[in-house]
Parts: sequence; structure tokens; C-alpha cells
Amino acid sequence: MFLKCPAGMSTANQPVQHQSSLSFTEGFLLGQLSVVILIGAFIKFFIFGDPPSPETTASTRALARRNQNSAHKRTFSINASPSAVGKSDTVLPSNVLRYPPRLTTPIILQKTYYNVDAHQPESLDWFNVLIAQTIAQFRTDAHQDEAILTSLTHVLNGSQKPDFLSSIKVTEISLGEDFPIFSNCRVHPVEDGFTGPDGARLQAHMDVDLSDLITLGVDTKIILNWPRPLTAILPVALAVSIVRFSGTLSISFLPSASHPAPSSSANSAMPPQQPLSTTPTSLAFSFLPDYRLDINVRSLVGSRSRLQDIPKIAQMVENRLHAWIDERCVEPRVQQVALPSLWPRKKNTRGPPSEEGDGMGLKGMDPVRDLREEARREVEEERRKDREYREREAATGMAEGLRWRSKAEGGGYEMPGAMPL
Repeated sequence: MFLKCPAGMSTANQPVQHQSSLSFTEGFLLGQLSVVILIGAFIKFFIFGDPPSPETTASTRALARRNQNSAHKRTFSINASPSAVGKSDTVLPSNVLRYPPRLTTPIILQKTYYNVDAHQPESLDWFNVLIAQTIAQFRTDAHQDEAILTSLTHVLNGSQKPDFLSSIKVTEISLGEDFPIFSNCRVHPVEDGFTGPDGARLQAHMDVDLSDLITLGVDTKIILNWPRPLTAILPVALAVSIVRFSGTLSISFLPSASHPAPSSSANSAMPPQQPLSTTPTSLAFSFLPDYRLDINVRSLVGSRSRLQDIPKIAQMVENRLHAWIDERCVEPRVQQVALPSLWPRKKNTRGPPSEEGDGMGLKGMDPVRDLREEARREVEEERRKDREYREREAATGMAEGLRWRSKAEGGGYEMPGAMPL
């Protein structure tokens, strides 16, 4: 028995199905349109958005650095002298060495006729010439045998390279043609809140300005390892150029200090005398927070349809470069370089060979080795004299034996000049 459905039921379900399919299509299109709008907004404002002007960026960074520096000075100053950390046991002075009066900072300024309040800023033309010669020699040495290319390739592909980057290839290197210009040098006490027995330390501030084109270009690939390794590879070419650097350089000397060396056993009784550890004199330099660094970043992303000079990549590289400089040599952080001994030594002498002495000329050794050679020569001379003395004694003993034997045989041996019997 077959049942026949009414005709009105089929016609009633048709509008419902048409309405459900229409709502699904509208939702799908609306979702796709939302995704497209989000991707477009992201590309426009995040990737191709206009970066702020260099003046605005420089002023914002300088303000942030000054605030950080002032907050750091309220807590602790890294520029404090190492002698302020602790006082070591004083050593009794020798009676041979005559100690002059303590040379404090005011006495040094008085003897050098320098008034930190009234002295005019000095030009550093002679210093600029020396720095220019040093940089010129560095550039010449860097171009020999492509030493700088090998070094940079080794550093960029070292252990600190991220895993999502392939091997980095250096494509462009330019060390520039101009030189930094130092000017407006002035000397004044260090404002670190510490005044030692010798008075406040002195520091020199000088303005430095460099307008050049120092470029480093690299070529690499970004590897996407998710959800599986080597899912996608994106070629990237990047070239960073330093266009200008200007700021204020601060230079000061950190005097040497002696402090007790840490003992090996912490629970041991008080030792009779702890060895002293001496910190060498060092040169500290840093830049004030109001420095300015202008760079130019050129980028090329993609293999076929390439994106050129993306502003967001330039902004990220610039922020990373500023952070690298701030973490190393911008106040309150400083760079310390230990100074070598300035005592004249023979092995450091250069020039024509000397006409006096033992004829060794400039190949002489330091005082310790000279003393060793002198002691060795004295020992050899003593040995030679002792050997000659022994030979002379042996010869004398042989002559005496011959004399006694001839007398015993009745030879009538007589000493020269002896009276006859």
C-alpha cells in the first residue's frame, strides 16, 4: 500500500531550504570579507605603515634614556671609583722610597693651570688627525686578504644565529670614507655622588660627529619549521647603512686599587695575612643618553613577487641597533679598558740599533732577562777562573814531584840562587 504525500507539503519546505542556504552563503562571505579586511589592515598599518620622523624618534629615545639614567643615579652609580668599594689593610711604607705629598684633584688642577669653571672648551684638531690615521690604517688592514669579510661571516654564522635562519652570506661591506670629528672638549668633576680622599675624579666631555656611509649587506633565508620542518622558505636581503652619528663622549680614568683576595676557605680562622689583589688603572668611556644615530635600511623580501623596503623591518632593525648600543656604552653603563704599563722597556724600543752595549741593538731583552744573562756570564767567568786555577795547581804539583824525585836520586837539585853547601 503506497501513501501519497500531499502536494502542499513539498511546496512548504522549499522556502525553508532556500532561506538556510542563503544564510550560510551570507555568513561565509561575511567571514571571508572580515579576514580580508584584517589582513589588509595588518599589511597597511603594521608592514607598510609610515614610521615616525627621525627627529621625533631621537627625542623620544633621548627622553627615555635620561629618565633611566636619573633613576639609576638615585640608587647606585656604576661610575663610582673601585677604591670606594672597600678599604684594604694598609702596608707599612718603606724607608727607602720617598713618598711625595698626596696629589689631590685640586692640586693637579692647580699645577696644570686648569680652571674647570673658567676654562674655555678646546678644539681637538690634533686628536682628530691621530684618530683619522688610526682609522685609515684599520681600513687598509681590513681590506687585505678580505680579512673583514672572513671575520664577519664567521661571527654572523656563529652559535648565536637563530635556528629559523639559514646560512648568512655577506653581500656588501663599506667601511666609509670620512672620519669622526671631535670638538668642544671640556673637563669637569664626575657627578657620581662620591668624593674620595683625593677629591672628585675628573672626566672629559667632547662632542663627536660622524657623517659617512658605513654599510653592511647580508642575504639569508627565513625557514618555517612548523607544522613540519622546512614547511616554507622566504628569501630575505637586508642592507643597513649608518648615515650619521652625533653625541657626547665621556672619558675618565679609574685609578688602580688594592683589595684582599677572596680566601679559599670561608670557615677558616682569621688568616695572618691575606694576599692583595690589585685592579689595574683603566680608561672608562661612554656616551651621554642624548646621542643620535641615523641609519638607512634597505630590505627585499620574497623570491618572485618581492616586497621592497618594508618600513616595519627598518623600524625593527633600528630599535635593535639602538638597544645594542644602549646596553654597552651609554650612561650609566661604561666600557673599561685596562691601560698597559707605561714604564720604558727595552723590548718595546724601536729605531736604529744602538752602538753601545754588547751589540745586541734593539733586540735586547727586558731587565729581568738582562739580569739573568749577566748572572749567567758571571757564573761562567767564575767557572773558567776555577778551571784555570785547578790546571795551574795540577801543573805546580807535577813540578814539585819531579824536584823531590831528582833529589832522592842524588841529582843534586838546587833551587836557583841557593848558596852552595
